[in-house]
Amino acid sequence: MDSSVIIVAGGKGLRMGRAIPKQFLPIGGKPLLMHTIEAFYRADRTIRIVLVLPSDQQNYWKSLCLQYDFGIEHAIVEGGETRFMSVRNGLKLIPLEGIVGVHDGVRPFVSQNVIKHCFCEAQSHGAVVPVIDMVESVRQISAEGSVAICRDQYKLVQTPQVFDSALLHKAYQQPFCPNFTDDASVVENLGEKIFLTEGNRENIKITTSFDLIIANALLKCPM
Repeated sequence: MDSSVIIVAGGKGLRMGRAIPKQFLPIGGKPLLMHTIEAFYRADRTIRIVLVLPSDQQNYWKSLCLQYDFGIEHAIVEGGETRFMSVRNGLKLIPLEGIVGVHDGVRPFVSQNVIKHCFCEAQSHGAVVPVIDMVESVRQISAEGSVAICRDQYKLVQTPQVFDSALLHKAYQQPFCPNFTDDASVVENLGEKIFLTEGNRENIKITTSFDLIIANALLKCPM
């Protein structure tokens, strides 16, 4: 079945305190975003890769590809003002028939097993999201104070979130809603059920300087 992935990379690195957007910061000798693209290429050499970048970052990315001799084929689409608009723009290059994943550009450590499993399950379930268990204790805050809640009732959501392509196209025809926090919430708004599958804990979203320390450690000592 035709497989595609939309990799959304629109960060500005503000929480990093760096001048370079976080997706371009070097880890393991090359930009973070290259590791992310390579993860999907290793999982499926035939996958269609659509990279969504802000217009003012595209020339810099192309120069990095030349500098690092990065030759994995991918299309580049202009990002929107919101993540919702960015994914909608990426979908313009995705056929109606097939399976499509949406992945955060700053999650370079998604495992091949998770990628393959999510795409396989999406053929049966239509909407698949990788999740991991919460391991910390959780408290709910209110005006009266706080109360402990059962962490077993909650999961941490990762990407890639993978869908039947026609379903995702239909979902993104809806007008934007502030409750759309990820692609699953957009699809769920149609009344569709979301199938949860196991993610991998090292599939962290790199957003802070501390995350960079973890990323470099993972590259030196892979699980």
